[in-house]
Amino acid sequence: MASPTETLEFQAETRQLLQLVIHSIYSNKDIFLRELISNASDALDKLRLESLTDSDLAVDTSDLHIMLEVDREARTLTVRDNGIGMTRDDVVDLIGTIAKSGTASLLAKIKEAKDADAAQSLIGQFGVGFYSAFMVADKVTLRTRRAGTDQGTAWESDGEGTYTIAQADGLPVGTSVTLHLKPADGEDGLGDYLATWKIRQIVKQYSDFIRWPIRMATEPVGTDAGSGAEDGAEGAAASAPETLNSMKALWARPRSEVTQAEYNEFYQQISHDWQEPAETIHMRAEGTFEYEALLFIPAHAPFDLFSRDTKRGVQLYVKRVFIMDDCDALMPNYLRFVKGVVDAHDLSLNVSREILQHDRQITAVRRRLVKKVLAALKDLRTTNAETYAKLWEQFGRVLKEGLLEDRDNADTLLELVSAASTHDAQAPTTLREYVERMKDGQDTIYYLTGENRQMVENSPHMEAFTAKGYEVLILTDPVDEVWTDQIPAFDGHRFQSIAKGQVDLDGHADGDGSDEAKAEKAQREEDFAALLGWLRSTLAEHVKEVRLSTRLTTSAACLVGDAHDLTPTLEKMYRAMGQELAPVKRILELNPTHPLVTALHQAHKAGPETPALTDIAELVHGSALLAEGGDLPDPARFTRLLTDRLTHTL
Repeated sequence: MASPTETLEFQAETRQLLQLVIHSIYSNKDIFLRELISNASDALDKLRLESLTDSDLAVDTSDLHIMLEVDREARTLTVRDNGIGMTRDDVVDLIGTIAKSGTASLLAKIKEAKDADAAQSLIGQFGVGFYSAFMVADKVTLRTRRAGTDQGTAWESDGEGTYTIAQADGLPVGTSVTLHLKPADGEDGLGDYLATWKIRQIVKQYSDFIRWPIRMATEPVGTDAGSGAEDGAEGAAASAPETLNSMKALWARPRSEVTQAEYNEFYQQISHDWQEPAETIHMRAEGTFEYEALLFIPAHAPFDLFSRDTKRGVQLYVKRVFIMDDCDALMPNYLRFVKGVVDAHDLSLNVSREILQHDRQITAVRRRLVKKVLAALKDLRTTNAETYAKLWEQFGRVLKEGLLEDRDNADTLLELVSAASTHDAQAPTTLREYVERMKDGQDTIYYLTGENRQMVENSPHMEAFTAKGYEVLILTDPVDEVWTDQIPAFDGHRFQSIAKGQVDLDGHADGDGSDEAKAEKAQREEDFAALLGWLRSTLAEHVKEVRLSTRLTTSAACLVGDAHDLTPTLEKMYRAMGQELAPVKRILELNPTHPLVTALHQAHKAGPETPALTDIAELVHGSALLAEGGDLPDPARFTRLLTDRLTHTL
């Protein structure tokens, strides 16, 4: 006895997404057919792969294909495949529920998308293109049976809020999706989707490179809609099956025979990105290990670029047989935005991810692919600075992860780095350009990290560098805190945080490094020795050293770290990851020419060391902490001390 039909509700997020897809996402409704064909192609790929890895799976893979069927009288269009199929649980999980993390984020990004193309890209990347069928259909029926099972499933919905699901007997292995098309008398021209010429046009435009045959029963010329004759004319000759797509492996053709339009169409198919790629890399390797590769650098970042669950890698084929999506053995994590195909000639069809991770030939291929991608980016930076600037804005943060992951290519990655700088408030600079502008006698690349440009520019650490005209890189990505700590130098010039270690700008050729200046500095340190010693003792809980500063010109004080200390931001990052660290005390530097510091100096010399002086010492330390965007250890105490001191001045 067949199981009864159940009526279930879509997951709340699924309902929201359905409404967005149906009413506001796709400006071009033709895209629904591309999405359904893409899903069918994936099902065929999975069946082919499973038949190779599971000897007990009794399925016929001799004629895997996609069939498009039109019933003009019933106004239905069916997309049918004899692929892997689905179980009942698969149907509920994949269609009734968005079983992926980041759903709320996706919905927010779609609503915020500035144009339809951007929203379409988000939908495609999330993998829910099936819902686009409801743009043209007022009801969708899905019938499916998973390979290796006897029981089929029937699913049906009008896309409003519920769907029905029931057991279906006697189904072949595979999936059919039947669209009950909306009336054709509106402005949308939906009747065209029953016309052979329209379907042929859509398949050619969007799905020509699908590796499986896409077939359709077509009428002889003269009977199709739009040809001047009636679409279902009585007495028309019997229909014949026609394969609509070329099925040519684009990567296997010589580059000279492929147009950029074909590259763009293929990229859109494999990436579900509506925009054209920023760069195309087509390569062929011959010799002991032969392969072809077709890689694309997107023009914009996918919405889940920094998601923990982001899939990375490219599609792997062996002799044009699909093996796996997202082959991470072929592409490092910091190039996870690269899309494409690698077709290896000498691998086994039964190769697994575990085997690939340790295969020397795959490792060699990966090295070459990485070098090709980095070389393409370097060439783009040289030949098209505007396009490269946009790419760096999208992917610079992940490319800098490569400085930590890929030391073999660190020099190339450093050449790609683009950063904000005090040299130009509008345009970023490369490290090479920074070095070319360095002052005579300067051998250090100065930088300062922070949350944003405004905070960095207003930091007390900047004062002496601004006054003396030294350029400072402004680094505001979280990853900057890490790579600058681990990469020692660029082109022989070491990196130096202006918030760490000793800074002596007077030692350069343009500064005042005279004996008289050195003697004056020594005398000043002797004069302030007693105050510095008292402050070390008074603030011992918070700082490990107190000294006079050469980096301040207008601020009273600042906090700096020792050359090899963790920065406060990096310390927070490690603690957030659960690492236990001893508190990192920093160095308090005082500006000996600032009125507050000179007054404190005189008051301390006059003695005695009163509680009021201690309060002022705490306020100086707290003010320095706030000036760099730090967190006060006891905000309430700081506020009370500040209020008391202000009261005493009135």
